[in-house]
This record gives sequence, structure tokens and C-alpha cells, in this order.
Amino acid sequence: MDDLKKVDELRERTGVSYREAKEALQRSDGDLLEALIYLEECARERRWAERIHVSGGELVDKVRDLIHEGNVRHVKIRHDDRTLLEFPVTVGALGALLLPTLAALGAIAAMVTECTVIVERGPGTEFTDEGDSDDSCEENRD
Repeated sequence: MDDLKKVDELRERTGVSYREAKEALQRSDGDLLEALIYLEECARERRWAERIHVSGGELVDKVRDLIHEGNVRHVKIRHDDRTLLEFPVTVGALGALLLPTLAALGAIAAMVTECTVIVERGPGTEFTDEGDSDDSCEENRD
């Protein structure tokens, strides 16, 4: 498997940037499994934001799928440069408490042709969407 395919595989599985995937592969001497383990360890120490572009009709289903993944902490819906909706995702919010939010998402989906879903994954305290991720994990690997 060539380097670009490995980087794409890492990005698909972890949601990291190209730069982070490349650095993880370099730290693991090109071993895809070791790079995944490294990124998993980094994820425990930090969080990252992933941007997903969706059409209005796909919005509710995409957010519902993301929430069911279980590692999502916060979701922000943006259209152009405006934040339309932002909400934390907690384990307790998966039931009836999330229904009003999904109803609001349905209303937003009816008004926009496309938008960006910004998903915060991993541990952390405050949500920011500056860049695709926080700084790289600086842990030393042997």
C-alpha cells in the first residue's frame, strides 16, 4: 500500500488532517497499525474537530449517524460564515432530550441547500473550530 493510500485510510478511520496522518505514519515507520495506535493514544490526550460538508437533505441523517458513533462531544452546524445551531452531545442526551435538536435540524435542512457540520471528537473542555485539529500529539514513541 503506498503512502497516500495509508494517509487516506488513517484520515477515514480517525478524522485527522493529512498532516497529522503523515506525521503518524512517519513516527511509526510507515506501519499503518502502529500509526492508528499512536493516533488513538493522542486522541486520549486531546480532541479534534472534523468538518463535514452535507446538503440540506442529508443534514438530519448525518448528524443522527454521528451521534450514534459515540465518540462525538459537540456539534456545530454552519452555513457560510454563520453558526446556525450548536449543541453538546452527552450520553444522557441520546434519548428524548435530543428530539427538539433534531427537529431544529430539520427546519435548518429545509432552509439551506448545503452546510457544514463541525464535529468535536475526543476529550476536551471547550469547543473551537479553528483549524481541523489541535496541535499534534508530542508524545515520544520508540
